[in-house]
Amino acid sequence: MGKYLTEGQLQSFRDDGFLVVPNFVSDQHCLQLRERAMKLAELHVPSPEEATVFTADGKPQHTSDDYFLTSGEQIRCFFEKDAFDEDGNLRAEPHLALNKLGHAMHDLDPVFDSFSRTPELAAVASDIGMRDPVLLQSMYIFKQPHIGGEVTCHTDHTYLWTEPQSVVGFWFAIDDATNENGCMWALPGGHRLPVRSRSRLNESRTATVMDVLDPEPYPLDNLQCLEAKRGTLVLLDGAVPHLSAANTSDKPRHAYTIHAIDGAARYPDDNWLQRPTLPLRGFSLN
Repeated sequence: MGKYLTEGQLQSFRDDGFLVVPNFVSDQHCLQLRERAMKLAELHVPSPEEATVFTADGKPQHTSDDYFLTSGEQIRCFFEKDAFDEDGNLRAEPHLALNKLGHAMHDLDPVFDSFSRTPELAAVASDIGMRDPVLLQSMYIFKQPHIGGEVTCHTDHTYLWTEPQSVVGFWFAIDDATNENGCMWALPGGHRLPVRSRSRLNESRTATVMDVLDPEPYPLDNLQCLEAKRGTLVLLDGAVPHLSAANTSDKPRHAYTIHAIDGAARYPDDNWLQRPTLPLRGFSLN
């Protein structure tokens, strides 16, 4: 038995590559983070002329955008592609048309910092075998009603490559995540399959390219629906394939994700996310 997780939970994580932990965070703390995210969205939202659209539907529009590629040590806003009408005008107020905030709120904002660094999270990281966990990236995902975009099947290791593989996703349901509003689905045991691709910077470091390591698609027949009430933590092994559908409902599906890596693993300098001036820190607030 671990410091926080039971032996049964640990075995489930080892077997499936993911673990759903209900009631990990209080409703109060989730709502505080939600309120802060909405405030940051208002403070940091760019003008429509400067807008960067973020997509994860297999047709990325952001991968050669400097605003995105230099966001590893910033708080920046990324729009949904369906936030704009045929004439390129926003359909709603800018801060209500965002796909996400990224990618360093956990280091640059005190509310996100305290949410991201708790003794409970440190205990979970230790339980699952992370020896020297450091927090690499944070994303607040809005999954807006009617326009929240699809996220196609992928692994986090593809985008946050380490040698050996070490990335783990700590995903928090800030709103109830249901099949109706685009909850996650994951492939049980899929972390034992070879990772199919790797995203990296091109030689000029002006865009990302995708190296296809295995063209065979992931098998999607046995995906498990990961519906999650507010306050639930979902752990995701970096090699487990997962996805989420578009949110066509009238209910938002806010979520917050931290990606942590092992500080002892090699983090290649051609990964898209770089932090040249902002040191990585672990789960301790100090």
